[in-house]
Amino acid sequence: MTATAAEDWKHWSEGRAAAVSARHGQLALTGTHWLEPDPAGIPGVPGRWWADAEGVRLRATASDGITVAGASAPVDGEVLLRPDTDPAADTASVGDVLLVPIEREGELALRVFDPASPGRHSFASISAYPYSPEWAVPALYTPFEGEARAVLVPNADGKDRPLALTGRISFTVAGEHRTLTVGSAGRGLSGVIADASSGADTYRFRFISLPEPDADGRTVLDFNRAYLPPCAFADHFICPFPPPGNRLDFVVEAGEKQVLTR
Repeated sequence: MTATAAEDWKHWSEGRAAAVSARHGQLALTGTHWLEPDPAGIPGVPGRWWADAEGVRLRATASDGITVAGASAPVDGEVLLRPDTDPAADTASVGDVLLVPIEREGELALRVFDPASPGRHSFASISAYPYSPEWAVPALYTPFEGEARAVLVPNADGKDRPLALTGRISFTVAGEHRTLTVGSAGRGLSGVIADASSGADTYRFRFISLPEPDADGRTVLDFNRAYLPPCAFADHFICPFPPPGNRLDFVVEAGEKQVLTR
């Protein structure tokens, strides 16, 4: 193990804990409220909320105290909020609570992030295996022919949703050759995996990220940076389970393990 690799991993690990426990980090999520075409109330949030073809609609009065990011005054009347899939996405706030419109497979919802959430205040740390260079291995990415494949997989909220996969990575670890299917994430790759420790020593599944492959498809799979999905921190996230073939039959003794509470 080089000092630089171990130090980089330590900084990454510390950054992960700081990000999820931030004021409006993943631990602050207290609800994902799916919206209907008719205006309705949301528990603990003022105003009336609904969805239409353009985005999330809000009707409120100035006394409700809901302010759209970038606005100089609270909403007084009706306003359109663009979801997170829009390049010009909107957010709003009421006091310390952040309100985030989202879109998933054409359905619109409002996420509520409260810094006073029980999950945020009970958080202690993220347990993880010690850094081990043996778990950072060369990988070869082979894209699928044609367009990305949409594979229907269960999600943490009990619904099946399509997961976009663009190719496979092949690698050798502990003398065993394996493959995993992955998707594109910016210029890099991402995947959802489980292994023989999942649901016992580690959370039931984890996410992985890989650097952008070079012209020959070469990249690096570093299991030390396998990380917990958002739904490990709050029940209101919708996280995809591993697609078929992404459940490894050995224990991956690297990466994040569990959320620890006080």
